[in-house]
Amino acid sequence: MGTPLEWIVFNAVILAAIVLDLRVFHRHAHKVSLREAAIASVCWVSVSVLFGLGVFWLRGKQPALEFFTGYLIEKALSVDNLFLFLVIFRAFAVEDRFQHRLLEWGVVGALVMRGILIGVGAELIEHFSWVLYALGAFLVYAGMRLFFKKDEVHPEKGRIVRFLGRHLRVTREYHGADFFVRDAGRLFATPLFVVLLVVEITDVTLAIDSIPAVFGITRDPFIVYTSNVLAILGLRSLYFLLAGIIDRLRFLDEGLAVVLVFIGGKMIAERWVRVPVDTSLAVVGGVLLVALLASVLVPARSKREEVSKPTPE
Repeated sequence: MGTPLEWIVFNAVILAAIVLDLRVFHRHAHKVSLREAAIASVCWVSVSVLFGLGVFWLRGKQPALEFFTGYLIEKALSVDNLFLFLVIFRAFAVEDRFQHRLLEWGVVGALVMRGILIGVGAELIEHFSWVLYALGAFLVYAGMRLFFKKDEVHPEKGRIVRFLGRHLRVTREYHGADFFVRDAGRLFATPLFVVLLVVEITDVTLAIDSIPAVFGITRDPFIVYTSNVLAILGLRSLYFLLAGIIDRLRFLDEGLAVVLVFIGGKMIAERWVRVPVDTSLAVVGGVLLVALLASVLVPARSKREEVSKPTPE
């Protein structure tokens, strides 16, 4: 469960890192370079690995394996979520220099909401055992939906944007990095704030898949929370590192679908079949590796093939 001191120290360090990032390293809006993104990504992965080793040293092998498996699942699902963020930024024509600010504040909101969801989930699982089977069934459904659903996403046409347009005074143009501006004494939201809300709501929707998946690995709320937080904190830099190639990971959705179905099936069958955590880690890592290798090695259909494809008379 984590001692009160562990919870306080972990959250204090995370809060300090966020304040440092917002107020020092990215105080002024600018386009994040590949070098900057790569350095930040390596730093956050290193911090996560060190934290996992600390869990191993303090608690032993089993909790450490649970942390690394949960971290890998959340990180992989986060990579898939990056594509949605890319679509959102393109749809709303957000300048490159403001994207980091959006993701930073999006992360702050995501940490709060995920902390609430994890707390509620842990309480439900502890007091109602049937919730575990319901979550498992939901993950199987989510995996099948992810495997077969190939619809294009148009966030600028969604219900959220229409609702905000009816209930908020929103300016027609962006005002730099500001979320709110005053005009003639009246407070207006900027389109940047609308994009922030879309990012926040999208993340909460995606968390409904990822958090139950980690609960399929461990029931320890501290492990679930820390693996989620550390995976999310590295999301911003990973976005800028992978933004140019994220749409080339063609088989990532299929790999994640298999992972979700596997974890969901594991949760449903846990009463009768116990799957060791190291086996779960091997399966999750193996499936994701195959998906990434397939995306790189299997050639995409060329434009020439598309043009030469016979059309119906």
